[in-house]
Amino acid sequence: MPGPDQEDPDEPGLATFRGADPDTVAKSAISGSTPTRCQARTRLYRDGVLELEGFPVADISDHLLDESSVVWLDLRDPDREDLAVLSAEFGLHPLAVEDAVQDHERPKLDRYKSHLFLAAYAVHLETGTGELFTSELAAFITPRALITVRKDDGLDIGAVVDYWDASPDLAKFGVGYLLHGLIDNIVDGHFTAVQTLDDAIEDLEDRLFAEVPQDREVQRRSFELRKSLVLLRRVVLPMREVVNALMRRDLRVVDDALQPYYQDVYDHVLRATEWTESLRDLVATILETNLTIQGNRMNVITKKVTSWAAIVAVPTFITGFYGMNVPYPGFSHQSGLFVSVGAMVVIASALYVIFKRKDWL
Repeated sequence: MPGPDQEDPDEPGLATFRGADPDTVAKSAISGSTPTRCQARTRLYRDGVLELEGFPVADISDHLLDESSVVWLDLRDPDREDLAVLSAEFGLHPLAVEDAVQDHERPKLDRYKSHLFLAAYAVHLETGTGELFTSELAAFITPRALITVRKDDGLDIGAVVDYWDASPDLAKFGVGYLLHGLIDNIVDGHFTAVQTLDDAIEDLEDRLFAEVPQDREVQRRSFELRKSLVLLRRVVLPMREVVNALMRRDLRVVDDALQPYYQDVYDHVLRATEWTESLRDLVATILETNLTIQGNRMNVITKKVTSWAAIVAVPTFITGFYGMNVPYPGFSHQSGLFVSVGAMVVIASALYVIFKRKDWL
């Protein structure tokens, strides 16, 4: 998550956000030999063609001697020592390495002399509870290598690899092609989360005016969705700056031929951001409307109770009056009873009819 005051990101679990086994996703790319203690995945592209997968991490430096080679290295939940092994070889800046290890980094793109550093978050919305889960990712972007650092198992790296395999014609654009697949997968997850939140809020609107009042459920659900929207906004909003910065020509990351693809991702980021803002306002409106409906319902109840109290007051008054220990017309005679009962029935009935016509009952 984007700040130290946020909840912790998802811990590595039994499955990725897409339900895949994190131990076996992109199985062919899992390296059998790595100096790191964490699991590593490797891929080698040469002249725009996938040539090797799952080769030893120690061979990366040899492959990069060839100017036509592009390498992808993925590290799954590495520690400081794991990154230190690669820092010297790739010339990674100590501050970037520190950011890759630390949790709760804000989504950003930092520029260093030999590479770029990217921090971003994949997200997943649990439809049942309305809770938003995040998966933190860091990436080092060099002219001919992309190093991804996943701090937990939420992001399905296998889906990113599938995207690369689905667009082999773009592999000739090197790191820009690899980075686009990664960013596009993350932003698509943001967009899917916003769409799911929109559906959840529509369902909440239907509950708001349900025949059977669901005030407590509406209020609880509203606060859950509002919390998720606030978190999603903190993840999505900075991505505008990230994608916009990647498209800058002076960084030389995105080839001219890839500009339309990155522009499409940027449009998705803008739509997700604007949609998130509008949904936040809508949830706030639902909360206010729910309170207003509760207040109106309470007014109706109060009006009905008051009307019944007025009707009950009539026989109470008459019986109290006739119960006084003083002579009155009809005292000690049956006629007095008939008069008092008749008065109670007539006046109470008249009040009932009047209140009913005024819609007070």
